[in-house]
Amino acid sequence: MTAAPRGLADWLLQQQRDHPRSIDLGLARVSRVARSLGVDRPRMPTFLVGGTNGKGSTVALLEALLRAAGCATGAFTSPHLVRYNERIRIGGAEAADAALVAAFEAIERARGDTTLTYFEWSTLAALHLFREHGVGAQVLEVGLGGRLDATNLVDADVAALCSIGADHHEWLGPTLEDIGREKAGIFRRARPAVLGTPAMPASVFGEIARIGALPRVAQRDFDWSVDGDRWCWRSAQRTLADLPRPALAGDAQFANAATAIATLEAGPICVSREAVMQGLADVRLAGRFQVVPGEVEWILDVAHNAPAAEVLARNLASRPARGRTIAVAGFLGDKDVGAIGLALRAQVDRWVIATLPPPRGLDARQVVERLAIAQAAPQLCDTVREACDAARALARPGDTIVVFGSFLTVGPALEWLRLY
Repeated sequence: MTAAPRGLADWLLQQQRDHPRSIDLGLARVSRVARSLGVDRPRMPTFLVGGTNGKGSTVALLEALLRAAGCATGAFTSPHLVRYNERIRIGGAEAADAALVAAFEAIERARGDTTLTYFEWSTLAALHLFREHGVGAQVLEVGLGGRLDATNLVDADVAALCSIGADHHEWLGPTLEDIGREKAGIFRRARPAVLGTPAMPASVFGEIARIGALPRVAQRDFDWSVDGDRWCWRSAQRTLADLPRPALAGDAQFANAATAIATLEAGPICVSREAVMQGLADVRLAGRFQVVPGEVEWILDVAHNAPAAEVLARNLASRPARGRTIAVAGFLGDKDVGAIGLALRAQVDRWVIATLPPPRGLDARQVVERLAIAQAAPQLCDTVREACDAARALARPGDTIVVFGSFLTVGPALEWLRLY
């Protein structure tokens, strides 16, 4: 009797179980399978985006700008908020279940007895689908670190590093210099290395020099200025004046947009001013200071480390206060919850803490211990859905509920709000 074909859920369950470690940094196994699959040497221009914060937005901006220029795109991001399919977009549309299953079947045939992590499966699936669909350019978001991340199996035509901050110490090292050195591993000899800020650890510049990459540094090789809702981007090659504000909310998006434009300028695809303007207006990305208006306003942001929490705090402070701010927060165990709470403490009036699922999620009581909140005792909930219920019950007209701390916090909140 022939076995029933496996659906997407079956494949994903297998991928979570097959490899002995959920995170196993290194390129030997995934590169071996990539060669067998024929995706290790891309036929199309490849843009690789890394960094501690800002990389998801920068990928979305690159994708939007390229599409506005008439380029068929493939974009790979992680993690997903609600559906696995979000990770792989072709022409701006999420990959269908059937396409993902076909990609997994091809990887299964190519891998032999090599086991792969969940992220390595998804990276290979993205590269396979982009080749099968003949995209004109692929934009890849680094998952963790850079040097040993699965996306780094390909040699990018242009690699960009948005920012360096304290996160993932257990895998990348204890200091910002260690983290910067690992993340700079995505650069290649004689190829552009775009830095979204000059405020990088010395190790980043050291690695660029050691590798022999071609640096393009924000505020040195390209710059931007903002005047209300219009802004100007400039480099030695050209000036793009009177640009519209990026459609992604928050002032940090100007730096991300400037980095995306610089990345394209350094690459093989020419993007006109008209396409830049269209792409800035068209870009969309859930969970990045996403504002849901209403009698009670909701703001959803995947901020999950101290630098991102500081940006979130600045964005909240820049908005006129209509009422109280109620936080719905949930965190993974490897996050500096105390630093995140400190960054946001002045902006939050009430806290509702959600337990996130094991093995990585923190229990709500553990979160409270790490936050050391001095305000009124936070409300504890077993799930994000319960936390959303509790926050809405607390809220009065004019209040704002801000959801943050993890993709695993924002994703269920988006479903609760019926935005997915």
